[in-house]
Parts: sequence; C-alpha cells; structure tokens
Amino acid sequence: MQDTNCVFCGIVSGKIRARIISQNDNAIAFLDAFPLSAGHTLVIPKLHYYKIQDMDKKCSSAVFSLLWKVVAIVEATVEVNASTIAIHNGKEAGQEVRHVHIHIIPRTGNDGAGPIHSMFNTRPKLSDKEMDLIVEKMKKKF
Repeated sequence: MQDTNCVFCGIVSGKIRARIISQNDNAIAFLDAFPLSAGHTLVIPKLHYYKIQDMDKKCSSAVFSLLWKVVAIVEATVEVNASTIAIHNGKEAGQEVRHVHIHIIPRTGNDGAGPIHSMFNTRPKLSDKEMDLIVEKMKKKF
C-alpha cells in the first residue's frame, strides 16, 4: 500500500533520496530535509497510513520499536540530553504530509522552543463535570 503522490512513499521506494539512519521490515528513520534542529529525524511506517489509528498492530509496533532505538542515537550523536517527540495526527493538528510520521527533535535549554502547552494561545475552560463527561464517553468506546 503506497501512494505515488506521497513524498514519504517516494523515500520508502527509493525514488526520492533521503539520509536514512536505520530501518526494519516495516519502518524507516531518516533525517528531516527541513530540520528544526541538528539531528531532526523522522520515523515513518513503510506502508502509507494517514493517521496513527489507521495502522495495524504489526506496523505500529515496528514504528515505535524503531523510534525507541533511534531516539537515543539521535540525542547522543548531536550531544543533547533531551528531545521533543511529536506526532501531528491529521491536517488540523498540523500534519503537512499525509503519511504517519514521528518527529524526533533534539532540544537544548536555549533553543527558543517551549513545551507543547506553549503552542496554544487559547485553552478551553472545562469544569470538573465536563471533564468527567468526556472521560466517561471515551471509556464507553472501549
């Protein structure tokens, strides 16, 4: 399952050049072509999936297994003690390429970026009752 119009599928197929770090049967890790910091890496499934919940268990396990291995290598290589690991799961969440991808962004204390909470200018003001209702609705879907 590949999308001929997808840049990440092009990387997986070898039609588009990438700086590949590592891969397994179902996932591949490579440097981001437009890095936010030195060592900025992407981990993607080799098959084309738009969102995390679209992946099957085997693919998901392969992606997160590779992520687990690569994150320590990225941090050690660029000599940082931290990284932001991010998934934009859908267009409205900021996903620019419609193929699941996990960012590993090496971080330093003075890089100018903040925590995830700094991304949102407005936040909802939810009461305890509203929070309880949300969690109960979620539990019913399991």
